[in-house]
Amino acid sequence: MARKGSPTISQEELYPSGEEFVRPALDDTRGLDLDVEEESPFLRAQKRVSVRRGTIPKKAANRLKWALIAVAILALAGVAAASLYSYGEHSWRFRVESSDDIEVSGTHNVTQAQLREVLGGDIGRNIFFIPLAERKAQLEQIPWVESASVMRFVPNHLKIEIKERTPVAFARVGSRISLVDAGGVLMDLPATGKRKYSFPVILGATSGEPLSTRAARMKIYNEVVHELDSSGGRYSQDLSEVDLSDPDDVKVVANDPQGAVLVHLGSSNYLERYKVYVSHVQEWRQQFDKLESVDLRYDRQIIVNPDLRGTTKQPPLSASAARIAAAAGVKTTALVTRDPSGSRGGSAGTGSKASQVLVTKQAENPKTSKAAKRRSWKARSRWAKRDKRAVNPAAAATGSHASTAASAAGVPPASKKPSAGIAKEQ
Repeated sequence: MARKGSPTISQEELYPSGEEFVRPALDDTRGLDLDVEEESPFLRAQKRVSVRRGTIPKKAANRLKWALIAVAILALAGVAAASLYSYGEHSWRFRVESSDDIEVSGTHNVTQAQLREVLGGDIGRNIFFIPLAERKAQLEQIPWVESASVMRFVPNHLKIEIKERTPVAFARVGSRISLVDAGGVLMDLPATGKRKYSFPVILGATSGEPLSTRAARMKIYNEVVHELDSSGGRYSQDLSEVDLSDPDDVKVVANDPQGAVLVHLGSSNYLERYKVYVSHVQEWRQQFDKLESVDLRYDRQIIVNPDLRGTTKQPPLSASAARIAAAAGVKTTALVTRDPSGSRGGSAGTGSKASQVLVTKQAENPKTSKAAKRRSWKARSRWAKRDKRAVNPAAAATGSHASTAASAAGVPPASKKPSAGIAKEQ
């Protein structure tokens, strides 16, 4: 309790205990106004304005706006494309004016006449209306063209790239000689003196045979050439003709300064059999006045100068065809038509006499069975006994091809007399 003399008033004096302090009630409206004034004491009171909402939501309205913009852009692009198309269709700038606007590369043997036949109609045409795929197919129909590509460059330029076929041999078809590739496609000879090749001439092809048949012949030819050149001897360069008319009996004409010789190589072991010919050809020339053919198809027998009446006669070449073929590199012996009677060229009345037959024995194959050796020994014994008898020279000179082949197999025919010959150990 404070002192009486002090000026300080106590709490009991200021607020008597019997009286309760009642805070006067405030007006709600006034309180709200104070709250607003406290939240924004520095802003004037704003009058609320009611907003009328549209029927389309705001999000949908934005989408619709962008859709309309896209449609407008597409419409403008379509109009621009139509205008550009009309300009490209009718403008002179996109017209191929001359052959100078057509660039062709990769041609060596394709002639300008063949190219003009395919591309000549495009001169004066709008470059956008030239069918590239069609021109490519037409160019690949040219025999010399293996593949072609056609490209357009604005404003009016065509570029054509051609890959030509690679010839591997000459082919005699009928009365003309052409070049042929590994797939059997025939190609015309190049212009005179343009280029020379050193290929042999393939016989046995016909003009009416399908490409698949000719491709099978070329597969045999490729095997023969690959095998003859496999040892590095390059024996294929010595060949002037390769006869593929019989797949089981491949015949080659060896180009020899002393005279061409027809060599039967059969259907396998081409290199081994050709080496036999190379190693014995001089010996055979000493034994016979005229060496025309050698049959090496049999493993243990060699037949020299067999009858040639079974061969197919080729039609003679015309003078112009022979001249063009010679300029392209065809060997002279391949330009002479082989007569089935055994002569080379000339008329039918100038054929040579019937060929003599020499049966010789090769070195024995160690893989040969004993039964085959006994049969061969018995056959040689019978031939030796018959050779001791007197034989009519006229009959000896006209031995048949059938008896020759039978004797080569080791079994002489019983119904025919054997041809005159000389049995000789190699």
